[in-house]
Amino acid sequence: MKLKKSFALLLISAALTGFVGSLASKADASSNLTVSTFGMSTKQMQRDILNPFAKAFGVNVKTQFGDSSTRLTQIEHNSNSGVDVVELAQNNAMTGKQKNLFKKIDTSKIKNYKYLSTSQKKLVKQTNSVPYTINSVGIIYNPKKVKINSWNDLWSKKLKNKIAIPDITTTFGPAMLYVAGNHAGESVTSDNANAAFKAIKELKPNVVKTYTQSSDLTNMFKTGEIDVAVVGDYSVEMIKESNPNVKYLVPKSGTYANYDTVSILKNSKNSADAYKYINYRLSAQSQKKVASPKSLNNAPVNTSVKLSVKDAKNKTYGSIAKRAKTIDFAYVNSHLSKWVTRWNKIMNN
Repeated sequence: MKLKKSFALLLISAALTGFVGSLASKADASSNLTVSTFGMSTKQMQRDILNPFAKAFGVNVKTQFGDSSTRLTQIEHNSNSGVDVVELAQNNAMTGKQKNLFKKIDTSKIKNYKYLSTSQKKLVKQTNSVPYTINSVGIIYNPKKVKINSWNDLWSKKLKNKIAIPDITTTFGPAMLYVAGNHAGESVTSDNANAAFKAIKELKPNVVKTYTQSSDLTNMFKTGEIDVAVVGDYSVEMIKESNPNVKYLVPKSGTYANYDTVSILKNSKNSADAYKYINYRLSAQSQKKVASPKSLNNAPVNTSVKLSVKDAKNKTYGSIAKRAKTIDFAYVNSHLSKWVTRWNKIMNN
């Protein structure tokens, strides 16, 4: 059994390290930094964040790309992975903090920390990580096939075999459970998600796929396999590139927010450059650049950054940010393993 577990971890490590590469700066690199980050929009990430940072500070940046939960698992099981800073979804950052995987953040070393909001600074203390963008969940749909106005419309019998929803293990899987709880009229934290799971069971006939990669949705819309999907706003532009007729809706009743965060690993030997990287991530110049739909489409957390109407579209910004609700990830993470079992029992039977 131990052999199987070790082999599985080796495969995870191999899969991730296969993505590791070096971003050489034209300047003579005097130090090194390994950044573990998301596997989406890797070209834009290299072009607009990693390469400019490497050039500006003379740092040789190595990268590791992959989904948030898989990279967290690798770090958890290999504390000497060589990764210095890791970018994770908020729920994974909470887990990393609870498992003591990160160095304690010294905010005095982050000049741009002052531009975070009060609630974002509170998140730093909760997760020992620094938020660098906020995103939220909404509904993307084909208006030629269906009409969607609210979260409750997802349960319409007219949508039988026409919906894709995020798997419970993904960034917005817990948000889907919160949406189901609202539909049932009972909050997730009030009854251990019992009403929410009943609503998920009622939704199942409409669900074609519970996805783990939002990139899967592009072809599913194109082939007509789905007409509706629940999706994080960071994926909207990617889906629209191949399916320009789809529309994105954040219902008036609200949405659920997630912060992507950056943390310094406990065993990092390059803390000075790690703090430079975090500060660079929060800089107004960097935040405005990656807010563009042609870049990472990241909503800013730096409160000094103001977006144009074009750049603000389909982001957790302005009026959408005001109606974005929080998820109690401490509660979610303490129940998640049992919830995954319940979710799979419903969706896989």
